[in-house]
Amino acid sequence: MAVAAVTTALSTFHISKPYSITRNHLQFRTFFAYSLSSRSSEFTTPCDSSFIENKLVVPWIDYAYSTRHLHVTADSSAVNSPAKKKVRSSKELTSEPRYSKAARRFYNENFRESSSQRLSKVLAAAGVASRRSCEELIFDGRVTVNGSVCNTPQTRVDPKKDMIYVNGNRLPKKLPPKVYLALNKPKGYICSAAESQTKSVLSLFNDYMKSWDKRNPGQPKPRLFTVGRLDVATTGLIIVTNDGEFAQKISHPSSGLSKEYIATIDGTVHKRHLIAISEGTVIDGVHCTPDAVELLPQQPDKTRPRLRIVLIHCCLEVNTVHEGRNHEVRELVKSAGLQIYSLKRIRIGAFRLPPDLLLGKYIELKPPQLKALGWGEK
Repeated sequence: MAVAAVTTALSTFHISKPYSITRNHLQFRTFFAYSLSSRSSEFTTPCDSSFIENKLVVPWIDYAYSTRHLHVTADSSAVNSPAKKKVRSSKELTSEPRYSKAARRFYNENFRESSSQRLSKVLAAAGVASRRSCEELIFDGRVTVNGSVCNTPQTRVDPKKDMIYVNGNRLPKKLPPKVYLALNKPKGYICSAAESQTKSVLSLFNDYMKSWDKRNPGQPKPRLFTVGRLDVATTGLIIVTNDGEFAQKISHPSSGLSKEYIATIDGTVHKRHLIAISEGTVIDGVHCTPDAVELLPQQPDKTRPRLRIVLIHCCLEVNTVHEGRNHEVRELVKSAGLQIYSLKRIRIGAFRLPPDLLLGKYIELKPPQLKALGWGEK
């Protein structure tokens, strides 16, 4: 193409005025012609002066340099062939990444600008409440974004850029890390953060919150809340977290997580009592039945009989079993004509309350324990 362009330029070039060319004006070296008869592109340099006189010679062109330049251009075009580019692109695809996967993950989590998310999801991630409760707060007009009341949970926001207030409290720009705790709830505590004369289970984490800055420097304090509830007289396993999405998943009936209780009975338990409990009862207009009822063997240090009752909370057809209700275990035992002396929850899903965990104490849940609760690694 370069040869054709030069040939066209020379053939179409003209001068409006007569122009005389002498040897003083131009050091003529060679003149070239393109041969179409050869296999490859060649340049011929005739030295016949009559041939030069019959052709137009442009004084500012060095024909010897042009010849060499055209050869170099032809060679470079052969080197930069499509096949060569294809090989190079395949090497780039098969080459190892410049940074490791761990380094890229660290950059994305700490330095990369986060994209906007739904308002309800941001509130739940900040530990305000569960996803559904956050949506109710938004619908009630208790959430403002950049000074305006927002009533749409699907609004896209970025906590690092937008000013978000919930009940007059500013949502921190940097979200706290996720916290997952398992508490052995003692008797006399309620599972609520509201101010009341009755003690809240969250008061058992005062030391944990006071030492937060020392253990997690530079991280905002989480807002803890319980996953589900145990009534004030019930003891045992309760999950405490600041992850609203986690709380929504494991507490929703669709999770299908079973919950195991040990009910100590004040009185004598007969077979007819077990049959009555297994048949279930109506609670809040819904017929609820347990998944399993078992009379535990008598122990020397425990004189009262104990029942093992397992409930599975899942969404099935209307008026069928396994849907979580308030005081469900107590209502089942009461409908059978028995009286509960004490009630303790010992298992949620595949996670069992550690036997050495004292009342009022807690442990931090690790990934295997979270997986036992139906929550994979995030």
